[in-house]
Amino acid sequence: MRVFILAGGLGTRIRSLFPDRPKSMIPFGGKPFLEHLIALLSRQGFCRFVLCVSHQAEAITAYFGDGQRLGVEIVYSQEPAPLGTGGALRYAAPFFDALALVLNGDTYLDTDYQAVVAYHRQHPGASGTIVVCEVGDAGQSGQVLLDASDRIVAFREKQTGVGRGLVNAGVYVFEPHILDYIPAGAKVSLEREVFPSLLRHAESLYGFVVRETFVDMGTPAGYQRLEAMLNAR
Repeated sequence: MRVFILAGGLGTRIRSLFPDRPKSMIPFGGKPFLEHLIALLSRQGFCRFVLCVSHQAEAITAYFGDGQRLGVEIVYSQEPAPLGTGGALRYAAPFFDALALVLNGDTYLDTDYQAVVAYHRQHPGASGTIVVCEVGDAGQSGQVLLDASDRIVAFREKQTGVGRGLVNAGVYVFEPHILDYIPAGAKVSLEREVFPSLLRHAESLYGFVVRETFVDMGTPAGYQRLEAMLNAR
């Protein structure tokens, strides 16, 4: 199974701290974030990676190469300009010919990814599975609503006063046909555009609820939080 990591973003929220490097190459304990993410997945048996890159892509390709140094296989899908999370995945279509694990390249979640894949396979006909976790203020990120069988029924935009709820943790298992819902060459967001479109077209999406906390390292506060978490190990 291939793992797609969406690592082409501009990193505008954390540029004040690291203006000279792509977001996924920000160091933690002397190693770039992306190396920590690949190591986490490789320990669980994932060894084939597609890195979707754009902004300062040469820094990523020069550091990781073909992945042999890390004991994995790495290929690259390099967008001519950042295309958003959905557009980047669509641009990587030549590699997306079977069920795949997809991760945002700026979030860290220490969970059982094989269990996520197994859960998806337990739902024949599902187009995708989205990992979700409960937070104290779901309105800050946008809420994911599930029915009694954990099928996703709605996505709510950011809003105040929501309280506890489930949010998207930036980890997905997708069937290849979801690319049919993403226009080629366009800047598209998975979260804001593709997922709602899938629901409108009666495609089945399921939520895999995890107890672990995910960290968005793309902000100064998130960077500090993840640094403390990794240093504590």
